[in-house]
Amino acid sequence: MDRYKLTIQYDGSGFFGWQLQKKERTIQGVLELAVQKVSGSKDRIPVHGAGRTDTGVHALGQVAHVDIETRLNEDDLKNALNGNLPLECRVMDIEKVNKGFQARFDATKRHYQYQCFTGDSILYKNQSWHLQKMDLRRLNQLAIHLVGDHDFLSLSKFREDMDHTRCIIYKSEWKSDGKMVIFHITGNRFLHHMVRYLVGTMIAVVEKRFSEEDFLSLIMNPQKDARIFKAPAEGLILIQVDYE
Repeated sequence: MDRYKLTIQYDGSGFFGWQLQKKERTIQGVLELAVQKVSGSKDRIPVHGAGRTDTGVHALGQVAHVDIETRLNEDDLKNALNGNLPLECRVMDIEKVNKGFQARFDATKRHYQYQCFTGDSILYKNQSWHLQKMDLRRLNQLAIHLVGDHDFLSLSKFREDMDHTRCIIYKSEWKSDGKMVIFHITGNRFLHHMVRYLVGTMIAVVEKRFSEEDFLSLIMNPQKDARIFKAPAEGLILIQVDYE
């Protein structure tokens, strides 16, 4: 049995997130069904992802690993899996890796972007947060404070099973591409809902619904159940996962 690294794209609009659920359609669920069909196995074959994206969140470069016994080469295996996947989910690349490879724990950096659209087009309905206007200069004045090693307890959904809530942020920047305003963020790890809370709260500051002092206090003085704002899921995209 060999271990394979999968690079996956998906439109998360029609899925209840990554993680397998008994009654709902998920990315992990459709991938495992495809692997099971291609392998001919009667038993579940787990597909382990680098991260658990939420309901409605998209990916251009999600990474997973799976152990499977097959005579197919990588290209044929990719084509076979895609032949059993819905069109909203595609395996873009397959690579045979050593059996110690772990998609989640071996990842060194994760790159996300959050898209906000300031126009009227309905074509971006499922891949951006529609806003009337945005102050790019003010947003970047806030975003720069996220770079570094911080405790993001205040800006994430609290979970009892978390060992700690510190993350190292390498890049935090807003850029404009026409009417699309995009937040780019890279970190060693991200907590549950963290990027959406960061985006939502920064925009709340710019819209004067929250003060800059309170935003900075969330970073400098972490606390559970802080008053924060969450951006919609549809604007968030997992762009890439890096490994050594």
